[in-house]
Amino acid sequence: MTDVLPAADDQGAVIAFLSDPMSHGVAAGGVERIETHCSIVFLAGERAYKLKRAIRFSSLDYTTRESRRAACEAELVLNRRTAPELYLGVRSIRRDAAGALTFDGAGPALDFVVVMRRFAQADLFDRLEESGRLTPALMHALGEAVARFHLTAEPTPTFGGGDAIRRVIVNNERELGRVAPALDGVAVDDLSSRTRIAVDRVAALLDQRRLGGKVRRCHGDLRLANIYLWSGRPTLFDCIEFSEEIGCIDVLYDLAFLLMDLHLRGRGDLGNAVFNAWLDLVPETEGLRALPLFLALRAAIRSYALAGGAQRQANPRQAARLLTLARRHVHASLDFLLPRRPLLIVLGGRDRSELAGMLAAQTPPVPGARIVHLAPSGEVAWREAGDVLAAGCSVLLEGAFTEAADRQRAADTASRLAVPSLSFYLGAPPPGLDRGLWRTLDAGGGVMAALAMAVPLVTATGARP
Repeated sequence: MTDVLPAADDQGAVIAFLSDPMSHGVAAGGVERIETHCSIVFLAGERAYKLKRAIRFSSLDYTTRESRRAACEAELVLNRRTAPELYLGVRSIRRDAAGALTFDGAGPALDFVVVMRRFAQADLFDRLEESGRLTPALMHALGEAVARFHLTAEPTPTFGGGDAIRRVIVNNERELGRVAPALDGVAVDDLSSRTRIAVDRVAALLDQRRLGGKVRRCHGDLRLANIYLWSGRPTLFDCIEFSEEIGCIDVLYDLAFLLMDLHLRGRGDLGNAVFNAWLDLVPETEGLRALPLFLALRAAIRSYALAGGAQRQANPRQAARLLTLARRHVHASLDFLLPRRPLLIVLGGRDRSELAGMLAAQTPPVPGARIVHLAPSGEVAWREAGDVLAAGCSVLLEGAFTEAADRQRAADTASRLAVPSLSFYLGAPPPGLDRGLWRTLDAGGGVMAALAMAVPLVTATGARP
């Protein structure tokens, strides 16, 4: 999103008006400003006023009043899908006959703002993560919220598919090329070639998903910073409104931004909770073949955004921090594309649900294992486990496994799909348990002790071939 044109409109008078406490009827000094790359947000009393900057980038054009008005109206409509309590309306700023600026007056419009309900910055999910306040239960609720949003979002079959992802790669190459001197130039070149190979492998699948309704009017920028805890509920906001190409995407590509963000923050455990909650509601198996590519593209997008932020940063220490993060995202993008075999983890015994969640989060590759529950009539579970493994994603199959037939079927599944497997039994083993194939975990030692026994085996088995 490189700036290619200076501001077309002089917004000085509008900015001064929005910065003035008297414009909002609040006490002196009562207006705060938050500046982003594309907007300025003015916080006054219980409201926030978002002004689009009069700028143009490769993916947006806010250089005219009409374009900014349309963007404000689109932002309102799109974000009310997920955050109707936060998005209150669009207001105009006009000049009256005496030359004074007013909200929604009778004179000509100078500009437009999105009006939002003001909220505490501490309840943004990136801040919650930094303060250690995110929990698996909250992330499970987030995964369900994202899933419900994706299931009800409008299908957009004229977008998406293999060609759309190739355009993402071209844009990434262009933007990374601009910041490559500050990054690792060799890694950037390697990333370009690897992503092109990866998209060729799944292009036909992406086209099928586009025709099958998997490309929808999504969020487009689904990071922790754009999720808020409103009345105890995870609430998505600030979606992409300025580009249908960026907003109308594969639902898995939308989810991948959130999973990547959590992984790079060292919270893959929370990412796995989101991943499994989402899959509980959104039917996905074969599409998981494209997830490593989607994760890599999201990491690349974030890397050049961070590097660009470093170039605009006046504080040298802050600039250095952003560049370090940018480099980490480039290397993570490459890592997502490395071939890895999925694992089948089988977990039997009683009181295993907590251990299943923790163990799934530790199972490579990112975003961890899909947890499949083996019910008494488990044919659907067996089929899902096989399909997810065939798509390259690990599976944690959990059930009682007191019956020898179920234990044998787990072994047969791993053999048929040629995937490595590990079987754990929590607590007292049933009669006839094959100790050569099953490792027993002491339930009396607690979940963490059992996890400490299992994780080294999973990590070693899941090493890259």
